[in-house]
Amino acid sequence: MNTRTMITLLALGAFAAASCAADESPAQRFAWLSGHWCSQQGESRIDEYWLPAGGDLALGVGRTVKAGKVSSYEYMRIETRDGLTNYISLHDGQPATAFRLTAAGADWARFENPQHDFPKRIEYRRNAAGLHAEIAGPGRDGKELVIGFEYLRCAD
Repeated sequence: MNTRTMITLLALGAFAAASCAADESPAQRFAWLSGHWCSQQGESRIDEYWLPAGGDLALGVGRTVKAGKVSSYEYMRIETRDGLTNYISLHDGQPATAFRLTAAGADWARFENPQHDFPKRIEYRRNAAGLHAEIAGPGRDGKELVIGFEYLRCAD
């Protein structure tokens, strides 16, 4: 194969990859989040379900069960509108709160809302063991408080 043919093939491959990325739905960027995730923290079990990515929304629901009763629940969505991606949380029946996507990679995303009381930051990261999530914001002492959650794939 000559150099000219090699350059042409590389250029076509790069064009095809760029075209696929451009055609990818906004929610597809969060496909790594989909699945049923479980975390045990003391006496509390936390479940998060994220539907497979599709269209312009990634949809999730979470609940915390302690002593056989739901102590907390949340409806989540990640949506892109007018080129801006937000994580929208409806937590325990409260009004929806939006957190703007501020950084992301192939298997992680950070969302922030500096005006919100707590949390101000929500982050998800896939790792070899499962899924790490954390929320962060000001603690009672004024210093940043970070609360982490380690999720494993649930056996359904």
